[in-house]
Amino acid sequence: MSNMGARVARMFRNFNLENRVHREISKEKPRTAPRHEVRLPPSVVSSEDLETAVTQKNDPLLALLKSVYVESKDPAAAEDSKAVAAYEESERRPLTFSLPGAPYGLGALTDVPKGRLTIVEALNALGSHQHRPQTWTTAKIAQEYALDLKDTKAFLEFFIPFQVEIIPPKTENAKQIKA
Repeated sequence: MSNMGARVARMFRNFNLENRVHREISKEKPRTAPRHEVRLPPSVVSSEDLETAVTQKNDPLLALLKSVYVESKDPAAAEDSKAVAAYEESERRPLTFSLPGAPYGLGALTDVPKGRLTIVEALNALGSHQHRPQTWTTAKIAQEYALDLKDTKAFLEFFIPFQVEIIPPKTENAKQIKA
């Protein structure tokens, strides 16, 4: 059945096809838009003239170029290396807390830049503050670890390393992981 329907459809589609094609071909084609005129500068007429203009010396421009003197020094690089060396010598503090066996890969670390914390120190400071907030205040933690008070407040407010939420199951017969 479908084969017969395809034949009928093809017959209607191809009906009078030759006449329609000849009619479409004999139609007058639309004119293309005119091209934009390209005007070359009068000095660049040929490649030979261009080559001579490039290779020719221009004495007034050469004299202006010789009058310019540029001396380049980078004082910031020398100051930066001195500042980094001074920072590395004076702005470091010894580690205040470490775990035996270096479980976090910090075994070779002996000192930390001021204003920074290791993971172990951060967890220790956060745990101390959560268990005894009257003793371990923001100011005491900032003083103990050589931190800025503003950074310490932000650290205590926003650093949440482990927060486990146990959501009760909707039904009582559902399996639940025992903690």
